This record gives sequence, C-alpha cells and structure tokens, in this order.
Amino acid sequence: MTLDTLIAEPWADYGLVDSGHGRKLERYGRFRFIRPEPQAMWAPASGDWKADGEFIPASDDDGGGRWHLDRNVPEEGWPLGWEDVKFQAQCTPFRHLAFFPDMASHWSWMRDRISEGSEALNLFGYTGVGSLALAAKGAKVTHVDASKKSVEAGKANAALSGMSDKPIRWLVDDAAKFAAREVRRERRYDGIMLDPPKYGRGPNREIWHLEEGLPGLIADCAKLLDDKSRFLVLTVYAVRMSALAIGELVRQQLGDLGGTVSCGEMAVREEARGLALPTAIFARWER
Repeated sequence: MTLDTLIAEPWADYGLVDSGHGRKLERYGRFRFIRPEPQAMWAPASGDWKADGEFIPASDDDGGGRWHLDRNVPEEGWPLGWEDVKFQAQCTPFRHLAFFPDMASHWSWMRDRISEGSEALNLFGYTGVGSLALAAKGAKVTHVDASKKSVEAGKANAALSGMSDKPIRWLVDDAAKFAAREVRRERRYDGIMLDPPKYGRGPNREIWHLEEGLPGLIADCAKLLDDKSRFLVLTVYAVRMSALAIGELVRQQLGDLGGTVSCGEMAVREEARGLALPTAIFARWER
C-alpha cells in the first residue's frame, strides 16, 4: 500500500487564490468567496482580499453559520465547467458551493480507467459532477444520494452539460441500504466511487455514522467488484481519521481481488504561492 498526496490544480472556472489565518479565498467563475479553513495556519500571501461574499461560521462547534453576499451573487446559482462537464455552483447553507473542487484529481483518474459501456456506481453522489465526468466517457452510471434536492440538482447539471440522454440512473436512496440490496441481487460494477459524510440521514430517516457504517459499506462494495473491475475511490472529509486507517480497511476488504491500494491526503494548489492546502483523505483500489 502506497501513501500519496493528490493535488487538484486550478482550472479556468475554479482556483484557490490565497489562504492563511484560518481562511481561504477562492474564485468560482466570475465570483470570489472567503470561507473558513482551519488548516490554513500560515499567513496569507496578501492582506488585500476582495470578495463577493464570505461565510461566517457560528460561534459553536456545530458547523453552522451564514453567508454574507453581495447583491450581484445570484441566489439560484451560476454555471461553471470542468473539462466537458457543466454544473451549477451555488452558495449552500453548508458553507460549500454545491461541488468539491479537490475531487477533480479523482475525476481525471477514474476517467483514465473507464471505457465505453463500463458500469459505475456513485454512492453519496451529491450534485452529480463525478457521475457526469464518468458518463461523458461512455460509462453507464448509477447515482445514489439520500437527498432528493441533490439528485434533482444532478439531473439539472446533466441537462446543462447536454447529457440528459446519457445512461445515468438517478436514485434517491440510502446508500448503504442500496449497496446491500445490490449485493443480494448479485450485481457487479467496473468502478465504484463513494464520498460518505461524517453523519447523515437517509430518505426514510435512516441514520448514518461514518465510523460505524463505513466497514460494512466497504465490505458490500467489495462484493460488487470482481476480477474484471477497475477501481474503487473512497474520500472522507472533516473527521479525525487517518488515511492509513481507511487505506488498510480498503486493502483488507478488497485483498482477494488483487490489484493495488493507495491512500493519503487530498489538497488544492494555491495560486498565490503554489502551496498545497489539505482538504480530505482518500483510499483508492485499482487493477
């Protein structure tokens, strides 16, 4: 098992402009925003941060807060793109902007390992940018998320990308329960990506806790892969968990399939100085 760092580079519609003193300045198309970033413990490159909005966190530890936005920032969002995928960015109550830029490293990596007609599963698929990245390369994608609003956003992003006719199944379902049912159906996939939250609720009030649910979910995902499968990508945000821990979990559960496992940190490249701002941890299996 190898330990790696995946660094997402800036692209036309997104960039980490500067970071420091517990905050980060980012560009999302024509707008700039300031958000909290506890890992930016250094001093920023510049003291002059001009932005169209800022997320102000709550004073407690519950992760709340609110946006302070200029009037020119559209509440309904605005279109952005990554390579051949179009999607809507929007300032959400959860402090992010309806997609995760650091996932670009995974999107490119998976596209290199997928082929026309391959079947991919995206669990906790959110607004579908990853699903569309795979569908654009000819994959048949099953997209699962517990939030009806997120799934509808994914369908809207497909329309925006001109991919409404792509073979994507958009499902509102509990990811863990869906994976377990797929095992019972003896289904298989060429690739699986999953981005489970620390805590969540399914559409029928199912409760998800990452530390309790992840081992069983990875075990089910292993049963959905076979000797012709190509990859599994797991990302984990905002938890006190080691990349080595989730790497070992994936290695043990998928060991019978052969292939290799890597794990490590994900980061975004800062434009001001080129430093890497850490964002999450990951584990990947590939054949």
